[in-house]
Amino acid sequence: MKFRDFILERAKKLDERTNITSNGARKLPECEENTEISKNTSCHENLERQGGNYRVIPKFYHPTPRPVESLMYKLREHVRTLFLKKQSEMLLNNADLKTFWMILENQFSRRTHNGELYITFSDYINLSSTLKPVYRRMLTVMAFARLQSISSLPGKISVISLFNYVMRKVWIQQTRISLSLYDHNGLGYLRESDLESYILELIPTLLQLKGLEKTFYSFYVCTAVRKFFFFLDPARTGKIRVRDILSHSFLDELMELRDDESPKDSQELNWFSAPSALSVYGHYLNLDKDHNGMLSKAELMGYGSGTLTSVFLDRLFSECLTYEGEMDYKTYLDFVLAMENRTEIQSQQYIFRLLDLHQRGFLTPSDLKFFFKGIEEQMAAHCVETVHFDDLKDEIYDMVNPKNPTQITFADTARCGQGPTMMSILIEFHKFWSYENREAKSELPDDKYLQ
Repeated sequence: MKFRDFILERAKKLDERTNITSNGARKLPECEENTEISKNTSCHENLERQGGNYRVIPKFYHPTPRPVESLMYKLREHVRTLFLKKQSEMLLNNADLKTFWMILENQFSRRTHNGELYITFSDYINLSSTLKPVYRRMLTVMAFARLQSISSLPGKISVISLFNYVMRKVWIQQTRISLSLYDHNGLGYLRESDLESYILELIPTLLQLKGLEKTFYSFYVCTAVRKFFFFLDPARTGKIRVRDILSHSFLDELMELRDDESPKDSQELNWFSAPSALSVYGHYLNLDKDHNGMLSKAELMGYGSGTLTSVFLDRLFSECLTYEGEMDYKTYLDFVLAMENRTEIQSQQYIFRLLDLHQRGFLTPSDLKFFFKGIEEQMAAHCVETVHFDDLKDEIYDMVNPKNPTQITFADTARCGQGPTMMSILIEFHKFWSYENREAKSELPDDKYLQ
């Protein structure tokens, strides 16, 4: 039923119960009128007794105390801490989880399918009713349905899957409370300084970071925090919701560092690991030829394959935050995350903003030609066969297939699935040449550009 029809039907029913006077005022039936009068009289008497009147609106919004209001701010902070502590005490501890596993193992040890313990729905309901209330809040019908959707047994779920689900729920609740302790405003989000404090205090518990020099802690924290904010705060609001942190896999990757026996290969792939953080910072230092702690455009030209076009780098330095024309480590991290994760939507948004010369939300053939000048410069420098812009432009438009034949929006690039390719061939000669010679597999005169 449409909203308009719903309103009309409700109005019709109201008309049947009441009479409308000639001036349009609503007239209640006598039985309701007496009740309404008594209510109004009672409310009016209460207001007069309190010294108020109908012209005064009660205060219903109380702003969050500011730090300058020291007493109210400290009181609110203390109450929040006590509340979070109480919530933490209500969670399952390691002894509770061990007892839960023993119950599952003992009750369902005879039920196996391919060597795996399982539980039926009726037993699941009975189990939930016999446990403490804290368990019952987790063992819901919806939880069984979700576990059933990934189970290979019709009407049954794996005991191990059930136990892992409970452990995961407990971990999320514990982590939410831990993160909330750093949410000083109590509004459900963390600022950059809040997340920095959280990770800094987390470092001693991460066994894989035990060999990290304390002098590197600030750079490590900056490296870790930038990944959270680059992907979870693409609009650059300066804050991330706690729920977004919990729902993403980044926190799992960070907590993997608690395992001291992680393979070396997985550590190198983990952005938060010590080898990865040291590698990123090491590359930054290698690019910094004058050792002033900042990167100029000329120094950044050595990044990656060394074939990012000068046109693109000019645009990068004009749009990103710089200090006297040079880039600091934090801005460099955003750049690295965008370049190394071009298949991610946030990285594509980062590059698209740089390609959008006039901040109109779309690219035109003139925008494409502007960036293609950098590719032409590289082709001339390496003495390779020239590619005409019109040919490349037609390929790009065929690739993206925009709704408007004269404009390419970000939605077009995201929809076509070719956004990373389209952007890469406009900003990096190495990617452009690989794309142009994807079938013939031609090589540049100098193989380093195809490494």
